[in-house]
Amino acid sequence: MIKKYFGTDGIRGLVNSRNINGDMFFKFGLASGTHFKTQKKKKQIAIIAKDTRLSGYTLEPALVSGLTSAGMHVYTMGPLPTNGLAMLTKSMKANMGIMITASHNPYYENGLKLFGPDGLKLSDKIEKKIESLIDKRIENNFSRPKELGRVKRLESGNKDYIKILKKNFPRDFNLKGLRIVIDCANGAGYKAGPELLKSLGAKVIAIGIKPNGLNINLNCGSTFPNKIKLAVKKYKAHIGISLDGDADRIIMCDEKGDIIDGDQIIAALAIRWKKKNMLKGGVIGTLMSNYGLEKFFKSQEIKFIRANVGDRYVKEKMQKNDFNLGGEQSGHIILGKFATTGDGLLVALEVLFSLRKGKKASNFFNTFKKTPQVLENIEVKDKSIINNLDIKNSIKTAEKLMKGQGRILVRASGTESKIRVMGESENSKLLQKCLNIILRKVK
Repeated sequence: MIKKYFGTDGIRGLVNSRNINGDMFFKFGLASGTHFKTQKKKKQIAIIAKDTRLSGYTLEPALVSGLTSAGMHVYTMGPLPTNGLAMLTKSMKANMGIMITASHNPYYENGLKLFGPDGLKLSDKIEKKIESLIDKRIENNFSRPKELGRVKRLESGNKDYIKILKKNFPRDFNLKGLRIVIDCANGAGYKAGPELLKSLGAKVIAIGIKPNGLNINLNCGSTFPNKIKLAVKKYKAHIGISLDGDADRIIMCDEKGDIIDGDQIIAALAIRWKKKNMLKGGVIGTLMSNYGLEKFFKSQEIKFIRANVGDRYVKEKMQKNDFNLGGEQSGHIILGKFATTGDGLLVALEVLFSLRKGKKASNFFNTFKKTPQVLENIEVKDKSIINNLDIKNSIKTAEKLMKGQGRILVRASGTESKIRVMGESENSKLLQKCLNIILRKVK
């Protein structure tokens, strides 16, 4: 389904560009507020949270203005992890929730993630309806003067979110005796992350907790795991936790300093859940999930299905197949029993709960051998070049060469102006040869 404004994970782009500016955010607020208004509710409520980007100060007021113009009462939460917003949207019985974030992207980009009253990200169908409202004459969506919304700031968002997280575990669960390093990427989790772990008794070494509006994801967080690796070794920690800008991703590090990606975390949790009879149906991965993970699940007789890239598509497949575990190699992991979207802190708690009896992180995560994978991200002016005939033919040529010895995946990024070219094979020479065939054409 071709969409005008929404990508694989909400709306995202360069600040003060075509879509990411005050004018457009007013229209997004007005359109989404109009769509989610319901006559059955006396009070129409929208909740807004954000990460720590400087542009949030520009974009949030415009979004609020659009929502209140549509007749929505707005609660602003300030910096709060994305799943915290999703959880509070549901628990507060709000009409909708909006997260102002560009996730793992640099500070000069921003965007929106929208959630319905059920705490779920919006379907393509609903996003198309909102897009149609954006393009209509704005005065058609205005409320009458006496029906305009009001705005209130809520300071309790992070504390309420932490309470919800802790309710998913036994009352006596604690992290006493554990030394944990957490890298909050100078992002939305910079308050909630350290506070959560400290409240459970852990000795916490927190980095990436001094946001200045420009340093979100800068040489830190889940896209820069070397920082957590060095910190774990320096402080002789039992485990490291690395979040991204809106804390819906997690990459971990064991006590030896080995980086643990999303696929490895999913594999370890799937095995534990299967032993405890907690795994429902199987596991949903994505087109980017490592081939070694697929082979491992087959050996363990665990069903494995691939979805399109994006945790929203993972969640949709989880619902369709009635599975309760899914996620991405990048660290978006959905624990269907507890959450409606990816949550780095919730996944961290589930892993730490698994380690509470003294098990070492390196042993817990030692589940499968990854197939060597190479990923090239190529910046492009126009992502539609992926449909170029020469590029399509180069992909077919590479796939024929690779057949039976690995796999090739070429896709346009849903959140950045990039073409992603990925290959997996135990035969490194063949893998590079196949990738070069495609890369020459794309570049």
